[in-house]
Amino acid sequence: MSAVELTRDDRAVRQTSGPVLGMVVFVASEAMFFATFFGAYFTIYSVNPVWPPAGFRLEPELASVLTVLLVASSVTLQTGVRAIRRDRTRAMLVWLGLTILLGAGFLGLQLYDYSLLGFGVRDGIFGSLFYVMTGLHMAHVFGGVVFLVLVLVQGLGGQLTYAHHDSMEAGSIYWHFVDVVWICLFTTFYVIGLR
Repeated sequence: MSAVELTRDDRAVRQTSGPVLGMVVFVASEAMFFATFFGAYFTIYSVNPVWPPAGFRLEPELASVLTVLLVASSVTLQTGVRAIRRDRTRAMLVWLGLTILLGAGFLGLQLYDYSLLGFGVRDGIFGSLFYVMTGLHMAHVFGGVVFLVLVLVQGLGGQLTYAHHDSMEAGSIYWHFVDVVWICLFTTFYVIGLR
């Protein structure tokens, strides 16, 4: 079934397709997965009078740049979704390509940020939670970049149209999810966590 069906009087009616619904269910399960880690973090945070423990230093400046990159990538991706909804395939491809570049930039800068940190995953519960939570997020961003590259290949091959662009819609749902998770991580580790 296509994402758009015509009624008797030829008005377009949006229907939720299988791929889009599948992505919504997947994102919901991933949200519960991340919620477990946030629950663990805030449980430990609440019982420790000094947090993070001595010896842990995070640089919020670079993390702020990471946040700007990821938020900007959500804007560019949504602009691409709007373009394909208006049957502007070329514009969609440009915005999608820019989103992929921003996502790759985020990954590279996060690896650089890791190289600057003076602690590791084995250095206590704070280090473990930081690397596990941000590392899992980074894996999700990497998966999102791969997914969006596949969508770009579909678009370049002429397989995405106004009426058939479910992969673009599904990719945008996933990408916005990883963006929201990063905002929660940034707030948790770089705003609340640096009390």
